[in-house]
Amino acid sequence: MTTVDTPLRVGPVRLALRQGGLELRQFLRSRESVVFTMGFPVIMILIFAAIFNDEIAPGVSYTQYFITGMIATGLMTVSFQNLGIWIPIERDRGVLKRLRGTPMPKWVYFAGKVIMVVVIGLAETALLLAVSVALFDLRLPGTLGKWLTFGWVSVLGIAACTLCGIAFSSLARTARSGSAVVTPVALVLQFISGVFFVFTSLPGWMQQVAAIFPLKWMCQGLRSVFLPESFGTQEPGGSFELGRVALVLVAWCVIGLVLCLTTFRWTTKRDG
Repeated sequence: MTTVDTPLRVGPVRLALRQGGLELRQFLRSRESVVFTMGFPVIMILIFAAIFNDEIAPGVSYTQYFITGMIATGLMTVSFQNLGIWIPIERDRGVLKRLRGTPMPKWVYFAGKVIMVVVIGLAETALLLAVSVALFDLRLPGTLGKWLTFGWVSVLGIAACTLCGIAFSSLARTARSGSAVVTPVALVLQFISGVFFVFTSLPGWMQQVAAIFPLKWMCQGLRSVFLPESFGTQEPGGSFELGRVALVLVAWCVIGLVLCLTTFRWTTKRDG
């Protein structure tokens, strides 16, 4: 006689992995999401590289500067933007309501989202690095310290953006409004955070606004990894300020977690 696994019998790790696998399959079945999430950063690099080829500092081309921003943007897209759009769709379709009524612990749903974000984020970053090295002579980090910096900036950045994306998803009243609510915010952050333009060339007030949010600090942290150490003097603080980068990203992880715990909704407002 065979037994059927239930959420109460399956271990927590296995439960999370199952949910993560389900989330990945759902993501990959959505061609629009795959093309936008994986292809958009690469397309933008190709376009901007064809338009701008000047040096913004000795030994630093605009393309190399732009690539670091697109890596950070890719991480934000797969976490903040993707979750902010898809969670309202699942809420509107009643998926979250049904999940809440099952024996599956609530945390498993979020664990699945995190696993999906991490896997897609790793794949997207690897693709961007491969394209940048092959076509634009991007120099990969040459020391263990640089790779460690790349690791913790990416982990803290994607954690902050994931938590903020889950929290932000509660602002959308319907499935259709998710994209309208999240996409403009993501685009504005890209323009003011030093992704499309050299950060110090932006108006002072714009730099101050951008410094409140995680993307600016993700970009700055990644510039310390892929650009020469001397470029740190071009930053607003006269250095890459990695200590402040870590502090701001950790702060946003805490803020995002608090917002998730206090604002996340399993049902639409019309369901009560």
